[in-house]
Amino acid sequence: MYQPASASETAVVTEGRYVMGDSDTLAIAEERVLRLAQRRAIEESGLYIESTFQDIEKASPGKSFQSSSLEIRTIAAAITKTEILESQRSFDNDRPSFYIRIRAIVDLDNLQAAVRRWQSEERFAEHFRRLQSENAELKAQLHRLRTPSTGVRTLTIEPLNHTKDRERARILVEKAILSQQLPQKLDLISQAAALDPQSVEPLILRGQTHLWLASAAYSDKSKPSEYSEYVDNARMDFDRAIQIDPQNTWALLGRGDVSTWLHRPVEAAHTFEQVLELDPFFDLARYRLINLYTAEARKLISLKQWSSALAVLQKCLPPKTPDSWMPYQKEAYLLRSDIYKKLSRPTQAIDDLSAILRADPTDRQALLARAALYQELLQGRSAKDDFERACMLGATAACEQLP
Repeated sequence: MYQPASASETAVVTEGRYVMGDSDTLAIAEERVLRLAQRRAIEESGLYIESTFQDIEKASPGKSFQSSSLEIRTIAAAITKTEILESQRSFDNDRPSFYIRIRAIVDLDNLQAAVRRWQSEERFAEHFRRLQSENAELKAQLHRLRTPSTGVRTLTIEPLNHTKDRERARILVEKAILSQQLPQKLDLISQAAALDPQSVEPLILRGQTHLWLASAAYSDKSKPSEYSEYVDNARMDFDRAIQIDPQNTWALLGRGDVSTWLHRPVEAAHTFEQVLELDPFFDLARYRLINLYTAEARKLISLKQWSSALAVLQKCLPPKTPDSWMPYQKEAYLLRSDIYKKLSRPTQAIDDLSAILRADPTDRQALLARAALYQELLQGRSAKDDFERACMLGATAACEQLP
């Protein structure tokens, strides 16, 4: 239902419904029902979000976590204000069910920009997704790539005008994305790059492919000399793409990945921070930063440099982070909680452990750690509750603490 707003804005009243899943917390379920209503408001304003690119997927025993940055970025770009008109909770077959009715102000100009951005990023996302799904065949293809060619192959490009070259390059990129043979994929992308040298798309796709080859070689326990060429080729492709388009977030993400491969965490972190300055909802860059900061904090903790480690973790754990990020930040919260404990700041340590348990009430490690802190503070009732919960979840150490 539309309501008048300003010339470039539309007010939409819409609703969302969501049934809580097994791995959901109340906070996550409420976040998802709101996002469903916001998504419907955007679709009623003219953009149908047909599919989303799952940037991150991390599995743990019995659970799978996903974060769709494409959908979040589109919603954030288009909706300037959300007013909750009605919110209800009920039960649907013994599961909590959430209903929400909102009034959203949709900025049509930003919506059009989101559409253009979506179209430009979808190819990179599709290529990245396909590279992930092709991992099973990578090692065999990698062996064939390393086998010296028996002959010399010459690539001849017929002289065509620039418009036709760009169209041919676009077709070659589409074929490369669909190809499941890495040698053919690289060949097609290289032809596209030669046909349209001012396009960043073939360069980014080729850089992604080179890094995936490096990853396959590394997982095959190859020597660094056997995959360093792939990393160097990726570096050249991403650097060239950035020269053409300095604000291309996918090219910058690639540069950050190359710096990580080259064991330059400071440079990598700086590049991922650049990406987030350009696009605060680029979740892959945030995921990379979390991993970098957590690894750096772990090293500092091993050296007993508590203050330095704490400063790094503060970057990793900004305030008001959505609970949906908890699966990726959990180790950072555990590390920070341990530092707070060593610095005799038990209340803050308990706060970090409580944040983990709000997102996942079944986390035995957090329950045990919080129970021990409650014991130190002589809060026996709270300690007993955590030990009982951990014991019910199978933590033998917790059962031993109970009378």
